[in-house]
Amino acid sequence: MSSPSMSLKVVGRKGVGERRVYDLSVGGIHAFVAGTVAVHNCIGNSGPLAPEVERAITSGDVYSIAVLSGNRNFDGRIHPLVKGSFLMSPMLVVAYGIAGRIDIDFASDPLGVGPGGRPVYLRDLWPSMDEVRSTVDKSLSPDLFSTKYADAMKGDERWEKLTSFVDDNYHWEASSTYIRKPDWFEEAGKSTSKRDIVGARALAVLEDKVTTDHISPAGTIPVGSPAGEYLRKDGVDLLSLSTYGSRRGNHEVMVRGGFSNIRLRNLLAQGKEGGYTTHLPSGELMTIYDAAVRYRSENVPLVVLAGKQYGAGSSRDWAAKAPKLLGVRAVLAETFERIHRSNLVAMGVLPLQFEEGKGVKPLGLTGKETFEITGISDLHGPRQQADVVATGDGGKKTFKALVRVDNNTEMQYIEHGGVLPYVYAKLLSTGR
Repeated sequence: MSSPSMSLKVVGRKGVGERRVYDLSVGGIHAFVAGTVAVHNCIGNSGPLAPEVERAITSGDVYSIAVLSGNRNFDGRIHPLVKGSFLMSPMLVVAYGIAGRIDIDFASDPLGVGPGGRPVYLRDLWPSMDEVRSTVDKSLSPDLFSTKYADAMKGDERWEKLTSFVDDNYHWEASSTYIRKPDWFEEAGKSTSKRDIVGARALAVLEDKVTTDHISPAGTIPVGSPAGEYLRKDGVDLLSLSTYGSRRGNHEVMVRGGFSNIRLRNLLAQGKEGGYTTHLPSGELMTIYDAAVRYRSENVPLVVLAGKQYGAGSSRDWAAKAPKLLGVRAVLAETFERIHRSNLVAMGVLPLQFEEGKGVKPLGLTGKETFEITGISDLHGPRQQADVVATGDGGKKTFKALVRVDNNTEMQYIEHGGVLPYVYAKLLSTGR
């Protein structure tokens, strides 16, 4: 592989603030840098790839890689076509970007070719600690922060031109595709959280380390996804579909994004990767959202089966909200990530934990069974057991599950159907 050539030039770009913007071009690969800070954001998306790059990845089934100095390294998060991602220091991100490949040996392989054809190694570019300290000392001062934050609450000209209502109540706009009035209080007083579950079907059967980004992705909304099709019907053009993260105020988008991560591996999806499942008993393969809608029309409650560390990754409220809106009554897992477990309880979704050594595989479950979970209506305190009966072609399998409602406050949430109905009921009881 030939070493890339390097160039650095100033380019004119709008809306990037006061600092000059540089286009670092390395063998045709571009990375924008504002001042000395790489342009990036919390959501972790790279933006679109060049069409020829996308074609090369898809036609050659390339296992493409991203390197980043953030913490958003979930499957498909950087870009739908990027399968793997590695976390590292900002300087190493630049180094790998210059090299253009992940299998480089920095000790012996040059990053590129400098003036006169001289090979340039990482050791030639890596700054010493004295150089880093000197740069920090020259670049940072108290005045820099006091000046920047003096007008922190003032926006630019476009922000100042925005109109707003002076009212105690929010004015919902039915035409908005970003913020819609949710349904959280529609069923207030009609909680099903503390009722036994009968005749349930599995919406998904998942293995270990399913992250909150698998459950509720924050990345790009694919054009052909249920969320993408919904927005297109609502008049949103292709270039404005944006991300799930930016549309998290629209529950219609987010429920359609539930379990739709393009790298999700649902054992009920007949080998198909992404947000798919098999509707039962019909055996039809469809999107998880379409299956949930169909199950709702059939009055079938839903459960999710999972392995260890269900809900790992960043704490994300929609990873609990989306399953709730999809009709999931309970999640049976071997273990739960701590915060996600509490988020499920807050949404009125029961976290049920298999007994030690038990799980989907040890019990021989396929996910095609019907599930009956009893003992829920009799719960009178935290961390009690429920009885589960899974009925399939091979007969009945009976086992216990620990109800991971871990304290008395959480018990009150479950009794009301979640924390929002609980607070709502408290306000009503006080006449507020």
